[in-house]
Amino acid sequence: MVEESEECCMMSTKSVEEWLLHAQNLIPKAIVKAKESTKVFPGRWRMIISKLEQLPTCLSVLSSHPFFAKNTLCREQLQAVSKTLEETIELADLCVEEKYSGKLQMQSDLDSVTAKLDLNLRDCGLLIKTGVLGEATPLPSSVTANSETELENSIQSNLRELLARLQIGHLEAKHKALDSLLEVMKEDEKNVLAVLGRSNISSLVQLLTATSPRIREKTVTVICSLAESGSCENFLVSENVLPPLIRLIENGSTVGKEKATISLLRLSMSAETARSIVGHGGVRPLIEICQTGESVSQSTAAGTLKNLSAVPEVRQTLADEGIVKVMINLLDCGMLLGSKEYAAECLQNLTSSNENLRRSVILEGGIPRLLNYLDGLLPQESAMGALRNLVSTVSIDVLVSLGFLPRVVHVLKAGSLGAQQAAASAICKICSSLEMKKMLGDAGCIPLLVQMLEAKSNGAREVSSQALSSLITLSQNCREVKKDEKSVPNLVQLLDPSPQNTSKKYAVSCLGSLSSSQKCRRLMISYGAIGYLKKLSEMEVTGAKKLLEKLERGKLRNLFSRK
Repeated sequence: MVEESEECCMMSTKSVEEWLLHAQNLIPKAIVKAKESTKVFPGRWRMIISKLEQLPTCLSVLSSHPFFAKNTLCREQLQAVSKTLEETIELADLCVEEKYSGKLQMQSDLDSVTAKLDLNLRDCGLLIKTGVLGEATPLPSSVTANSETELENSIQSNLRELLARLQIGHLEAKHKALDSLLEVMKEDEKNVLAVLGRSNISSLVQLLTATSPRIREKTVTVICSLAESGSCENFLVSENVLPPLIRLIENGSTVGKEKATISLLRLSMSAETARSIVGHGGVRPLIEICQTGESVSQSTAAGTLKNLSAVPEVRQTLADEGIVKVMINLLDCGMLLGSKEYAAECLQNLTSSNENLRRSVILEGGIPRLLNYLDGLLPQESAMGALRNLVSTVSIDVLVSLGFLPRVVHVLKAGSLGAQQAAASAICKICSSLEMKKMLGDAGCIPLLVQMLEAKSNGAREVSSQALSSLITLSQNCREVKKDEKSVPNLVQLLDPSPQNTSKKYAVSCLGSLSSSQKCRRLMISYGAIGYLKKLSEMEVTGAKKLLEKLERGKLRNLFSRK
């Protein structure tokens, strides 16, 4: 026992050059022994011999690298090669003397040595080909960084070695490297991202399909962090990360599914990647997570499906997989608010351009669910946007019976500017009949639309002025607009002739309807409408010339009456 301990101590203190010499001395001995053993299991031994004969060249190339003697990875690799060679010699001795315990056991041992030789050759090649050897040059522990730059260089150098360990060695060694990487990323993700390269990402992606569930779970945790960082999406996708992530959603642990769905949520923001997720069969597993998954996984799966639905050409595929019913159910049953918001956004995307999908959402009871979702303190733009897409497909009577009008007023009062814009757009779509115009006026929409004319968003100003220009054709509504002190000044401001102002034609229309009132005409003139209208008349904006003439006649009458 004392001799063994002394031998281990001597082995551990060997330099890289000594380990190289030790391995080089073992190779010819192993080849000779292997050739002597071919009388039993000849096929297996010939395979072993062919791999042993590749080792001298492999070690020669490795030892010629300028960083060879300074690199701990080289030392470990030579130790692994030496151990495999010693094991080969032991098995050869047993075969020559025919002292092995059983034929099947020896066959298994020989297959194991063949696999180890394969791994040794592969890892030696990786140290050279991938550039890992040049990168992984850790400073000795005795070196003290004299500046912040030196300290950062030292940290990054150690990180490069850690990342290199994901590519070489057996599975358990990679497992330990993953544990270390996870610890480092908790404290210093920035430096990890700074030294991360394509080869490191490739090795991580390969570990997603490892036989060990623990390794798969830890690997997807790292990949999730990389995806969320926003700096590695292209590398991850180009290294084919999508198929193993989808398989983890199907068969992974709870943590694995959660991290995989978060990764896909981030990656699916790219339309090209979204199409690839659909092409790799990702829709069905994501839908199943929405139906049965844990709260976080459900929310992120819904978010990923929302991203997919933003790509027009895959919407029918999503519908064929049953996405409409699942998203509508999430509006009621989503465990997190995020799930409901993603579901509403998904339905908004699905109904934006496809009449068949609109009908499908209506048939599955989408309108009442969306209306119920609007009842919160802050009604969401996505739900109002989906309803805006649907209102033209159902009858006015149905909308009224479902309580659409009070919800629109609620959105105009309490919603974000985007939600208010969607509500005003929905009003534009449904106010074709006098009856509906009256109901919208009675519901209290007009003062809220007048207020929207002051919005900073050009789109909001345009759609609110468009809605008013339609509603104001009903005399009752026109009187309501006249009562509002802000209506004329807000509308005159929208006569601005600049190309960026897309509301001017609707503003002209509204002011034309109000111009029957002498008070309104005077207000228009006092706020500078004539100057604007002269420019709009030159631009041939519909109604501008007629309104200008009316205001100028009124101005002349006022002058004569004063005289």
